[in-house]
Amino acid sequence: MPARPLRRLIAVLVCSAYLLSPQAASSAPGGLRTQRGEVGSGPEAWAVHGVSSTNGIVWSDVPDDHWARKAIDHVAATNDWMRDKKPAADGTYAFQPDKRESRERLARTLYRAFGTPTEPDPELVFPDLPAEDRFYRFAAIAVAAGWLEVDTTGAFRPQDAVTTREVHRALVTALGMQDLAAGAQALHFRDGTPVETPKDFGSLLIGMRLGLRFNHGDEALDVAPDTPLPRSEVAWSLYRAATAPSWMRDSLAPYSTMQLRNLSKKLRQVVAFAVDSVGQPYVWGGDWNEPTSSGYCCGSQPVGGFDCSGLVWWLMKAEDAGWDNTPPRAYAGWALPERSSAQMASVGKRIGWEDVRAGDLLFYDGDGDGTVDHMNTYVGNGWAIDSGSSNAGVTITYVAGTWYEDHFVHGRHILG
Repeated sequence: MPARPLRRLIAVLVCSAYLLSPQAASSAPGGLRTQRGEVGSGPEAWAVHGVSSTNGIVWSDVPDDHWARKAIDHVAATNDWMRDKKPAADGTYAFQPDKRESRERLARTLYRAFGTPTEPDPELVFPDLPAEDRFYRFAAIAVAAGWLEVDTTGAFRPQDAVTTREVHRALVTALGMQDLAAGAQALHFRDGTPVETPKDFGSLLIGMRLGLRFNHGDEALDVAPDTPLPRSEVAWSLYRAATAPSWMRDSLAPYSTMQLRNLSKKLRQVVAFAVDSVGQPYVWGGDWNEPTSSGYCCGSQPVGGFDCSGLVWWLMKAEDAGWDNTPPRAYAGWALPERSSAQMASVGKRIGWEDVRAGDLLFYDGDGDGTVDHMNTYVGNGWAIDSGSSNAGVTITYVAGTWYEDHFVHGRHILG
């Protein structure tokens, strides 16, 4: 097995190429710009067309090359949704992009961006947010609309930082896509057996497919489902939600009735393990769910997450040469010594689209140059477990009749 630096070089060369969309750009240390989003990691992310107006607002703390500058302009200059500060004496505004965003301020932002879908219950009481507080009405509206939830004691937790999971729930609900999220949350097999899904799994998954999370070039900045978010990340998510094209709902329609074929006991374990990985970020060369140090067999990783072939390892690879994820994985896996998508595609019997079955590896040529540059794991009924840069991480994606089938090269059977 190559050392991690070499494996990462292989991964970026054969599992991908650079995205040209704004989502691929990120500010690296020293002010340099990098582009490490990957065309080979699935279809390109949809792009926002048009330029947001600054309305004459000049930011004192958001440089032109900040990764979220367009988003911040849209949500706090073109619109006032996240414009919290009055101008300074010199006329500039401070956005505070690195400050953690609180739940009370997110509630106000949602009210400003999406209006008042329903009036709150006048009897609603929060033990930690009095009715005379200036944020009470926003919090009450957010709870009544289903954007945000209270805890088991009824507390709103106004000062707590919001997480990726909470922001996705709020925005998917505000966009009226609760039916898609509910269908994913109720993931089940054809015989009716439910797949145990974490809280807000459905809205997290739909949010990922909507592109609500930014795919950073500097992987140390990547956020996980329960990461407390800075204002810049919230701005990006709101920007993407507010500019989502109308065709997105139709493209995500299969999630409203999300069902898998009946699978063997071992493959049901694979699905259950994959469900717990949904929402992990896309990490170049990543193959572990947590940060790893130099003591890890395969090199260091700044945050937990996966690239396309690294996720296949996480789900399918048996213990080998010091790499072993059992636990947390409950099953042994299968022989899979190759690391990159191209390497995995170069061995084994090639299977056509019409013959693929659950547990097979699927390979794709994203840019049409004849080279395999992306892969995922098929779990049947048109669904595959995927880690792609366009979704900024791990999703369960419908591949039948989509970009994936159009760019499919062949499959590979690895189950014994």
